Amino acid sequence: MSVETIERSSTSTIRKPAPRYRVLLHNDDFNTMEHVVESLMKVVPSLTMPQAVDIMMQAHTAEVALVITCALEHAEFYCEGLRGRGLTSSIEPDE
Repeated sequence: MSVETIERSSTSTIRKPAPRYRVLLHNDDFNTMEHVVESLMKVVPSLTMPQAVDIMMQAHTAEVALVITCALEHAEFYCEGLRGRGLTSSIEPDE
């Protein structure tokens, strides 16, 4: 009798994290500060009022502010939601 050795190749799946994207809010001269804060909280429900105020002030003083970093699908959703409320928003890869 002979003993056979069966070799099994290990097939482990390595999961790469999904690429993340930054949702940016750009300053404009049209919307009131109150509208911007209200819009941020409505479109991105995870934001608190102090966070929304900070984002609005950052955009106001530095011309652009980071709203949230997330997966592309969510980033596109948030960006379109902000645009739909009359705000200027864009997304970019988070590197």
